[in-house]
Amino acid sequence: MSLTTRVLRFRLKDKHAKLLRVLAREVNFVWNYCNELSHMVWQREQRFLSGYDFHPFTRGAGKAGLHLHSQTLQAIGEEYAVRRKQAGKTRLRWRASGGPRRSLGWIPFKASAIRYRNGQVFFAGTPLSLWDSYGLSRYELGAGNFSEDARGRWYLNVTIKVEKTPKPATGEVERFVGIDPGLKDFAATSDAQVITLDRHYRKLETVLAKAQRARKKARVRALHAKIKNSRKDQLHKLSTALVQQYGAIFIGNVNASALARTRMAKSVLDAGWSLFRTMLQYKSDCAGVWFDEVDEKYSTQTCSCCNRRTGPKGREGLGIREWACFECGAYHHRDINAAVNILAAGRRRLAVGIPVLPALSAAAEG
Repeated sequence: MSLTTRVLRFRLKDKHAKLLRVLAREVNFVWNYCNELSHMVWQREQRFLSGYDFHPFTRGAGKAGLHLHSQTLQAIGEEYAVRRKQAGKTRLRWRASGGPRRSLGWIPFKASAIRYRNGQVFFAGTPLSLWDSYGLSRYELGAGNFSEDARGRWYLNVTIKVEKTPKPATGEVERFVGIDPGLKDFAATSDAQVITLDRHYRKLETVLAKAQRARKKARVRALHAKIKNSRKDQLHKLSTALVQQYGAIFIGNVNASALARTRMAKSVLDAGWSLFRTMLQYKSDCAGVWFDEVDEKYSTQTCSCCNRRTGPKGREGLGIREWACFECGAYHHRDINAAVNILAAGRRRLAVGIPVLPALSAAAEG
């Protein structure tokens, strides 16, 4: 049976927060050093340092007073090189260890720097207690990191290898589904279902505003954490149900990052489209379900019956939720019609992507 990689998240006991903050400040120091070094090399030689190039410059930092594991020093340089390449910049944001814009704590590590024994995680020889809800003793720990949230709580995020658990064969024909994300409703499916989820930020927006005006920072952080956790729980339940129900899932590639820079930013971020797509992707991979993102351009304007672009167009057409095609007379729900078109586009991509078996091709030639 094939293996797949998963990331498990564990809450650490609060008694370790002081030690982890000290290590996080040292991580920030090394990160800022890599940031400045990379920028200097770019100015002089017009080239960027790779993650491996940072190793000689950070080697021996423990003798200079840092308490970081040598593997952690390497992981910082490698992570910096990846982030700099993703951002496409010559210099990244400075990681601050104090002040109003303090960076949240982050301590990366490699697999050789962490061990699990007797209910505790040993990091660089230091035992750290945690709430083990998964049974870590059953897994071989890989690379990961320690991270801090806005309330000062620390978490262990570690990768493990698990066996894929494909869906049991039921003898029924696998069902395919297209999903069209939306704002008025969270999503619509090609099976004519309109999915409506709670808007957690909108529900607590008034309470959050009062706490912000009163400058109750701890209360504000707690409310944001409640909103985030409620949204994740809801999306986890929905994504799990979809993966268990369908054999192939196609979703529109709506650009949430671009929409988050518009006047619809609050609603877009509250919906959590990107998080939902990520959940669907890794859960589908683990369950053996086909998952793909397809181009949703013109999916709301195209009639799913005759493929003519007769639907509402432009900004003035955004408020039209149902319409009739003047070519074939079909009556459509705007979002369900888009989901049907997304499913059709996904089926076409799936058909093109299926390889022809050698035996079938030989028979066809004969």
